Amino acid sequence: MRTPVTIIGAGLGGLVLARVLHLHGIAATVYEAETSPTARSQGGMLDIHDRNGQLALKEADLLDELRPLVLEGRQAIRLLARDGTVLFDKADDGTGTSPEVQRGELRRILLDALPAGTVRWGHKATGVRALAEGRHEVTFAGGATATTSLLVGADGAWSRVRPMLSDAVPEYVGRSVIETSLYDADTRHPATAKAVGGGTLVALDPDENGKWFVAHREKGGTLRSYATLTHSQEWFATIDFTNAAAAAARIAEEFEVWAPELTALITAGETAPVLRPLHALPMEHRWDRVPGVTLLGDAAHLSTPNGEGANVAMLDGAELGKAIAAHPDDIETALTAYERALFPRGAAATAVAAHNPTSREVINFFTQGERTE
Repeated sequence: MRTPVTIIGAGLGGLVLARVLHLHGIAATVYEAETSPTARSQGGMLDIHDRNGQLALKEADLLDELRPLVLEGRQAIRLLARDGTVLFDKADDGTGTSPEVQRGELRRILLDALPAGTVRWGHKATGVRALAEGRHEVTFAGGATATTSLLVGADGAWSRVRPMLSDAVPEYVGRSVIETSLYDADTRHPATAKAVGGGTLVALDPDENGKWFVAHREKGGTLRSYATLTHSQEWFATIDFTNAAAAAARIAEEFEVWAPELTALITAGETAPVLRPLHALPMEHRWDRVPGVTLLGDAAHLSTPNGEGANVAMLDGAELGKAIAAHPDDIETALTAYERALFPRGAAATAVAAHNPTSREVINFFTQGERTE
């Protein structure tokens, strides 16, 4: 089977690419390992930046569809010390420069904007091999294959497409995140809901680095939190995350002197703690032009979470779609132009994430020139 453009991965970047191509009359097929759009939770909140994510959605002609998804007031941000002292508190300014939406809802509007059958669910790529004349063959679990003249790896950190271009492998950065959620928090966990506030909470110890909470207020009183700890992967391997209560208790020990309304984000969680080790690609990751294949998003420039990943991935998808549409009969010219802009864009986003700020730097970032409300 051959298609003009084959995209591996139905994340936000791959779907934006498919949508922009569709608007320009260029067919694409997206292969996704998940068995359906609802096979798993799509993660929590995203702030869609006006400098990249919103630009991508404009190119996809979906900016109007974004607006009903925006959760009002969620641009509010609060900074707390470990004892619950408020260090900084800023209400949503209503500018809309970084509106907050649920990732799953954003993915849904992208899926709904594609022709039926564009996404082939339940196709997990297991390998890629180069053929003649810039073509590639993708093999999927179960043995099915697809041959394409233009292959795009939008398949994330552990991309199966990346080895066609680069020997780079994501490396552990020395930190991991433990994700938990509280439901109906205003009623069931009022002290914690009050501490989080109306939008995003960042809680840290001003005198200790590498340990903090980030929490977001989602729909329906849900609080989704991420506790960050700086430990080796071997340290985390000693914790049995299949035993939710024991894992939560062990992680909470690391925050034993913190305010109870903060540690409740772990100990009162209604979901089992999920360990998410953080990895990154080299900051200046790039490759020589290889005919018929390229990357976008985390497959190209994986970094630690910094609010830019999904936004930059969507912009990658939009820019690649525009380049292909501008040179539909000269794919190599299109890919050369795309990668020329991709490399510095990815390096800039990765550089921001690569700087692991001290607690004092975080406090200064929020408070210098700002007034606590």
